Parts: sequence; structure tokens; C-alpha cells
Amino acid sequence: MSLPRLVITGASGFVGRRLLDGFKDRFNIVGLARRSQTRCGAPVHENISWFQADIGDPESLATAFRFVRETGGADFVIHLAAHYDFTGDDHPEYRRTNVDGLRNVLEECRNLDLERFIFVSSLAACEFPAPGSVLTESSPPDGQHVYARSKRQGEEMLAEFEDDVPSCIVRLAAIFSDWSEYAPLYVFIETWLSGAWNARILGGRGESAIPYLHARELSGFMDRVIRHSDRLGPREVLIASPNHTVNHLELFSAVNRYAGREDVRPIRIPAPLARLGVWGRDFTGRMLGSRPFERPWMVDYIDRALAVDASHTHELIDWMPRPRLFMIRRMAFLVDHRKMDPIEWTQRNRAALKEIHLRPNLQIHRLLEKHQDEIRRRFVEEVGSVSGTEPNYPSYRDVGAQVLDWRFTLAFRHILNSVRAKERGLFLGFCRDFAAKRFRDGIPVSEVVALLDLFNRTSLDVLADDPEAAALAEPLHQHLSMTIELGCDQILEIYEDLSGEDV
Repeated sequence: MSLPRLVITGASGFVGRRLLDGFKDRFNIVGLARRSQTRCGAPVHENISWFQADIGDPESLATAFRFVRETGGADFVIHLAAHYDFTGDDHPEYRRTNVDGLRNVLEECRNLDLERFIFVSSLAACEFPAPGSVLTESSPPDGQHVYARSKRQGEEMLAEFEDDVPSCIVRLAAIFSDWSEYAPLYVFIETWLSGAWNARILGGRGESAIPYLHARELSGFMDRVIRHSDRLGPREVLIASPNHTVNHLELFSAVNRYAGREDVRPIRIPAPLARLGVWGRDFTGRMLGSRPFERPWMVDYIDRALAVDASHTHELIDWMPRPRLFMIRRMAFLVDHRKMDPIEWTQRNRAALKEIHLRPNLQIHRLLEKHQDEIRRRFVEEVGSVSGTEPNYPSYRDVGAQVLDWRFTLAFRHILNSVRAKERGLFLGFCRDFAAKRFRDGIPVSEVVALLDLFNRTSLDVLADDPEAAALAEPLHQHLSMTIELGCDQILEIYEDLSGEDV
């Protein structure tokens, strides 16, 4: 293999797609993601191999890493895959993806003889420093947000694998592009340039501040990390950020200046009143079923600055962010894109916002997991039932309870993965394999399809008893029933191909 091998988890994300594009000519890349390469808009290139794999599912992950091992191994892994949202809720994905998923990846990396496992985190994993202080590479991931806690567990886990998987930790500033694509920034711009009642309101003194890094800097930064890997100590912490922050007042002024509204002045609301306002809007949103972006946990950071000094990183890997890509200098491009191409602007940023709210497919995933035992019980009971004197599923009458339970668990796992990732292909692949096996067993196609239909009906019946599912009728049809219906069609197609007859 003439090119070094790089594995990127979370390759379908905002950061992952940019790294693929930046590295595709210089690395042989294996991209891992829950979405397909085409659907996520990732670059297609002869040096990129793509695997739809969920790091929370050891089985799908093992397939991808088996390919890596059998085709020459890997030199570096950039671990991007993680769950993060702005709701403040302790969503199960934090544990399943950020902790359990990381362990699955590290286990697969044990025998790869990697030069470096690059664990990508965020400055958001750290608590905001006291006034006058700054975050440095030695700052612990001590933030109280659920994301920070999951990242702290991840960093501690790296120590367990230190002998087999040499690693470093990269903490990113808030990543943005000339189209924004960073949810809080998008919400700010849309609010400030709207005619809404809160278009001029800033919480506190407007001094809430974080560091921003342009997406164009990512490939250059990661390239320096890889080139200078030999300079890094065990679990070395690096910070990808400029040494300055941008506060809300500076953003407000820049947005309005480039929009030709220099005379617009903000109305600064004292922090206690802003706190009440956010709580009130959130309470109203809960009642109406549409919560605003601003959540109560955010008010704790009013007028606080996530100040940073990344000088050690800049010197160690010989990298500096370019001033022309600093946030305030790029704001002209953001405002211009919003004005000149509003459809593209909205599409890109709405795609980012989808990750913020608890999406219907994730709600369904959580409910299915919650009721898995009851769904299994009813399903197995129905399979073994009798109508009149004949069993409803005669081909399964001699199948032991343990085998039937295992087959249910296998199907359930695949439907969970498909619902969570919004990728029906995961379940359809399972159905094709399942159909081929049942054909060889001599089981009639009508019975195989009826079994899947029973799976769907049982799941819907159980969820119908849970009030949380009351508002999910349409998403259940889209993510569960339609997926199973398409799975049935795949089974019919396989039976036709294997039998040579219409079914």
C-alpha cells in the first residue's frame, strides 16, 4: 500500500466530510458512519472505502475493522463519532455512543499497531474558567454538562488501552463555516436579522463568549497532528483554537453591520431577568409541544467566557489558525450567503439543527428499547399460538424457545439500528440474508413475511399503551412500519430469485 492508511469514525458528519475531502489525495481512508456515503454528501474517491457501521453495535463495527486488518491495517484513527446536542437532556446516546461506542472502537484497535489514535473532543468538555483565567492543554474535562461527563469517561478509558493504542486528545473550538452550520450561531443570526420581538435582546451584558474555529482549518490542523505524532506524549492534549473568544455583543454588532443596519443597538437584559425569560419560554414551549432553542441550562453561562490559551499546541505541532478565517472577518460571508442564497443557507443550517432536538426516530428507538421485553413476550406467545386445530406458524412449531428468542433478538437489533440511524438499508440487508436462510430451510415465503408483519403489529400494539408514543403515529409509520414493509418486499424478491418463480 503506497499511501498511509487512515480510519475516520463519524465520517458522515460536518467535521468528518471535510477531513475526507482534505485527506483523500494523501491517505488511503476507511470511513465509518451510520449514514451512507451518498446520503450524507461525503466525497467519493478511489482512496476512500466506506462502511455503514454504528460504533454502538459491535457486530457492524467488527465487519469494518476486519476489512481494515485484512487489507494492510492502519496507521492512524481519527475518532470523531459522538453524540452531542443542545437540549441539556441526559440522552441514552451519550452513554451508548460516547462511552460504549468508544470502547468498541478501542477494542478493535488493539491489534492494529497504530501510530496514534486521535480522540476528538471539544473545549465544551471543560468547565468555563474563572474570570481572568484561561483553559489550557492541562485543563481537565470537568464540565457538568452531560456531554462533558461522557468525554471525561472517554479520556479516562484511553488510559486503559495505553499499552496497545497510543492516543492523543484534540479539543475543538466551536466549528463554523461561511454558511454558519453551527446551531447557536445560526439561531443568533436568524433572530437578530428578524423582525421578531426579541431581535435586539442580549442576555446579561452580552459578554457570553466562546472561541470559534473555521472549518477550513480542520484538515491543516489534523495534518500537523499526524505529521508530528512522534512529538506527542501519551494521551497528549491538544487544542484546536485561536487564543481569543468572540462574545455575543461582538457578534451582534458584526451581523448588523454587514447587513447594513449599523444603527441597530442591542437591548441588554440583566441576567436574572434573562433567566426568568428563558424559563418562561421553555415552559410555554413544553405546553405547546414546540420548545425554543434556548434552554434553561444555558442561562448558567450568561456573561461567562470560555477563554483559552492554546499556545502550547501551536508551538508543539507548528500550527496557527489564519487570521483571515477568524469569526468576525468571516461574518461578511455568512451574512452575504444568507442574503444571496437563502435556500442553501436554510438547508445547511436546518440539517445541523436536526441534531439538536430529540428526533422522532430517536424517540421511537428509546421506546422500542424500553418495551423490548414485552414485545418479545407477546411475539413469542403469538408465534406459538393455535387457531382452531392448526398452529398459526406451522414451520416454527418445532423451533425451540431459545432459538426463537435469539431470532427475535437479532431482528430487533437490526430494526433498532435502522430506526436510530434512519437508514433502512441496515434492516433490508438483514432481511435479504434472513430470506436466503429461510429459503434453504424450506419455510414458505408467506410464513416468513407473516412473521415480519407480526413483529410490526406486536411492536405497535405494545407502544400504543405508552402515552409517550401518542404523538408519534406518523414517525412510527415512516421509521418502523415502512421499514418492515420494505423488508417484506426484499424477502419476496429473494425468494423469487432463488426459486425462479413469482411469489
